[in-house]
Amino acid sequence: MHAIVPPINTKIQIHPHALKDPVWVRWTLIVIAITFISLFILLPLGLVIFQAFSKGLEAYGEALSQPDTISAIKLTLLTALVTVPSNMIFGVAAAWAITRFDFIGKSLLTTLIDLPFSVSPVISGLIFVLLFGAQGWFGEWLMAHEIKIIFAVPGIILATLFVTFPFVARQLIPLMQEMGNQEEEAALSLGASGWKMFWLVTVPNIKWALLYGVLLCNARAMGEFGAVSVVSGHIRGLTNTLPLHVEVSYNDYDIVGAFASASILAALAIVTLVLKTLLEWKQGKR
Repeated sequence: MHAIVPPINTKIQIHPHALKDPVWVRWTLIVIAITFISLFILLPLGLVIFQAFSKGLEAYGEALSQPDTISAIKLTLLTALVTVPSNMIFGVAAAWAITRFDFIGKSLLTTLIDLPFSVSPVISGLIFVLLFGAQGWFGEWLMAHEIKIIFAVPGIILATLFVTFPFVARQLIPLMQEMGNQEEEAALSLGASGWKMFWLVTVPNIKWALLYGVLLCNARAMGEFGAVSVVSGHIRGLTNTLPLHVEVSYNDYDIVGAFASASILAALAIVTLVLKTLLEWKQGKR
């Protein structure tokens, strides 16, 4: 007698309900998610808005019109204005080098791009103090040439550059690896110059990921606290960015001033979230 062997292509019938979680599991997970979001996101956000306007709209406006607040806003905008374009250029260059060329140290460069994600911002700020501070490696030379980096605007920009430079590169590298270089090679074979190929072929393909990385970089640059706190010196009206000004105002019991400044950062977070959602939708649609 011969054993009966079932056909290889036999399909296993799975009941549709076996692929669905029970109703109580779904609702439990939904309640946990909503509770978490309410406690750790919506409630703090609502508290910031409530405290900012607790003494009325006039007090809110006066808090934002204080010279120290205006100085903090200007410094925050200046820092973002310098760091975001710089990181955009670096991100595009790094992504192009990593995805289009093979060279010695390529793996090391890829690893170093992730360094700010694994190092505490406070530690990164301390490194700049050890390099450019009065007792640092280059401190004597800088003092001799009357160049001030630590406890000045250049130190704030350097610290912010360090903590934000991975954002654009990390958005572009996976996309450009998946994209390949066939279209670019075709453009070059048809007589396009390198710059023309870049602007007419590469940029349209990476524009949404590039904007997404720039958006995240800008949000981090404006909201950075740890690294900037170490190198700024907390000099009122000179080296306090908006996050540092919030801390200083709160420590001085200026509750309205602190939360009024914090409301600007909260508004930035909301705008970032909305734009992030739109860019994700655009990328998904593409």
